[in-house]
This record gives sequence, C-alpha cells and structure tokens, in this order.
Amino acid sequence: MNFLETLRNIWAIEDLRKRVLFTFGLLAVYRLGSHIPTPGVDPVALAEFFKSAGGALGFLDLFSGGALRRLSVFALGIMPYISASIILQLLTVVWPYLEKLSKEGEMGRRKINQYTRYGTVVLSIVQSLGVAFWLKNQPAPGGAPLVPQAVQDWFFGIGFPIMTVLTLTTGTAFVMWLGEQISERGIGNGISLIIFAGIVVNLPHAVFGIAEDVLNGQRNLFAMLALIVFMAAVVAFVVFMERAQRRIPVQYAKRVVGRKVYGGSNTYLPLRVNTAGVIPVIFASSILVIPQTLASMIKTPWAQAIGSQMRVGEPLYYLLQVVGIVFFCYFYTSIVFNPVDTADNMRKYGGFIPGIRPGKKTSDYIDRVLTRITFVGSLYLAAVCILPEFLIAGVHVAQLPFGIGAALDRALPLWFTEGMGFNFYFGGTSLLIVVGVAMDTIQQIESQLVMRHYDGFMKRGRIRGRRG
Repeated sequence: MNFLETLRNIWAIEDLRKRVLFTFGLLAVYRLGSHIPTPGVDPVALAEFFKSAGGALGFLDLFSGGALRRLSVFALGIMPYISASIILQLLTVVWPYLEKLSKEGEMGRRKINQYTRYGTVVLSIVQSLGVAFWLKNQPAPGGAPLVPQAVQDWFFGIGFPIMTVLTLTTGTAFVMWLGEQISERGIGNGISLIIFAGIVVNLPHAVFGIAEDVLNGQRNLFAMLALIVFMAAVVAFVVFMERAQRRIPVQYAKRVVGRKVYGGSNTYLPLRVNTAGVIPVIFASSILVIPQTLASMIKTPWAQAIGSQMRVGEPLYYLLQVVGIVFFCYFYTSIVFNPVDTADNMRKYGGFIPGIRPGKKTSDYIDRVLTRITFVGSLYLAAVCILPEFLIAGVHVAQLPFGIGAALDRALPLWFTEGMGFNFYFGGTSLLIVVGVAMDTIQQIESQLVMRHYDGFMKRGRIRGRRG
C-alpha cells in the first residue's frame, strides 16, 4: 500500500508530475526517431546483413536501442557523446588547462560540457563518414548491395556520404539535446535514461517469447521459474554491490575563528567498492570485439583461428575479458579518485583519520584501502559479465592445449562445457546499466518527495542510488 500511495503522491505534486511526464515524452520522441530510416539504404539487405553479423555491431546496437540495426537517424545513438565525455575526463588528468577548469566549480563544469558537445559533433562526423563508406562497400550475405547503385552514383558519387553524415550527425546532436533537456527539466540523468530506454525496450518481446516457448512445450516451466528466481537473485546482488562502501572514519578538530568554534565533528570518507562503474566493462568489451570484427573481414587462416578463439564460450575469451576488466577497473579508478587530493583537502579543513598522520601517510592509507576494495569490485564486475555468457554457451574447455582440454571435456558435465541453453536477457553490461540507472532515478524521485514532506517508497529508511 505504501508503494501505491507513493505513486499517488507523485501525481499529486504538480512540479514532480510535470517532470515525470516531460521525461516520458522525450523518451517517446527518442524511440520514435529510432524507427525513422536513413535515406538511401536498402532495409531488406540491411536486415539480412545484421542476421549474419555480430561482434562490434551487436555491442554498439545495444547502446542505440536497435537504431543501428535499422540504421535510423539515431543509428549512432549516444555513443559519440559517451566517447567524448570519457576522452575529456582522461584529458583532465594530463592537460593542466582542463584540470584547472575542473576545479573552477560551476563555470568550469559548463566549459567542459561545451567542449564535450564539440567533441561529440566531431566524433559523429568521423563515425558517420565511416558508416557511409562502409555501407557503399559492404554487400549483404545474398550479394545485394546495402546501398543501391543508383544512390551510390547520385551527385558524382558524393551525394550519399554527405547525406549520411548530415543525417547521422544531426541525429546524434538531437539525442544529446534530448538527454540534456531530461537532466535539466525532467527527472533522472537524461543520457543514462536514453541508454536505459534502448535496452529495456525489447524486454516485453523477450518475456512473451519465453511464455510462448513454455506454452508450446519447448521449455520446462519449472526450469523457467528457477531461471526467474536466479535472475532476481543476480539483480539483488548487483544492487548490493553497487551500494557497497568502505567507510573510513574521519575526525575534524575544533577551530576558533573570532568568537565562533568550528569543527569538532565525526564523519566518514565513503569509498565505493565499484568506483569505476560500468566503464571498465565497456572498455574491455570494446577491445575484445575488435579481433572478431577483423577476422570477419580478413579471410586468412591465421585470422580465422584468432577469431574462433575470441568467441563467447572460449577459455581465451573469458580469460582476456577478466584481465581487461580488472585492468580497466584500476586504471579508471586512478583517474576519477585521487587519494593525494583527498588527503590534502582533509588536512586543509582540519580533518584526520584516527591513528593516521595527516599528509602522505593519510594518502597512502586511502590508496591501500582503495586498492583492496577495487580488486573486489573488479571481480564482481567480471563475474556479472561472464555469468550470462556462461549460461548461454558454457566453457569450451576442449580447446585447451597439451591434452588438458580433452581430459577436462570428458570429466566435466555437459552443462558446464556446452552451457544450459538459458537466454539470460540482460547481459553483463546491460544489466549493470539498467540496475544502476533505475536505482539513481528512484532515488531522485524519492528525494523530490521527501523534500516536499511526503513519504518515500519505504516507510522505514530511504532508497539509495549508487552514490547515495
């Protein structure tokens, strides 16, 4: 009853109701634009090509909500904006000018956002130009060209590339504008909600498909119920780990300024177990799909051999994925969190960790604690990413050399080596994004309710987001 009452309160508050409706409206505009095709492309040949393709195309299609598969005006999705944001964040560490801007408060943040928009447009132009020439030169599996010859020859052969660049770049800029409008005038983070909408849009289709398989007798009902319980447990585990923190106690000494006494409080420094978020998974997955994509283009025996070892289910694929996630967890955490700056700020305001000297000793202690919990966070990310793939394909241990694979293949059960055939709808990356965005959005809605003296979604306690 408390949940229904909370929903009623959301619609009772005029400002919050307008924000929610505004968010839904812009997300509907985004979904509508995802079905408007780019001019000049044969949709039948494109559908045949995507049925036989995978690798990087399937990974990028995840973030575009199926727009890349249809090559709509939003085919590039929000990926150029995400790439530009990551590049600017990395440059902030090595470029003193951007580092200075990042410390100038609101004005500096606006300037960096402006540079991010410029970078998004530049990346969109480059990527859309590559898509245009790729479409002209890539035939469908049946041999039919993706772009009809009459369109390729239009306006001395440069009409189609120019039209594609203008269409896709404008689409990406419009999606970026939608995300910023949702963040400013709606509820939640607009960019994250756009990615969220693109992932969950196919969830009803997947549910109906599973129900149809059960009714037709193709899948066991009890096995499906067990899978649903298992999926709920995995989601609960993701929620727990996304909120997990290591709290370091911090004390602030009393300071006398004029006739007033400041400080003397006890607080803590929260260190998230998963400080890097979903970025390490995106980096590692993006690198792993490169050999598969190159192998599909280079028709040589050695390239095909490498490509076969980099498919889902192969031991080398799992090994490199775990190593990549662990590496990028440490790499990205070192960029977004600086123990030296944290220790200096604590000393500046009279704060100290009990039993630890201020300054270098404090930064070394924070760095040591962060290193340990980041290792736990990286293993958690790797487990969440590998688990869905294991349920589908298992581990093909027979590929291991020196006779070890053959022995293990005979000893291990079939469900381990061939998978259980379960189609875990939310893969590792999409699961982390969906759960994290849902947590943050619900926290923002609850904060709006509490600020207006209404109860939240729970009578006791408050829902916290990933950083709450």
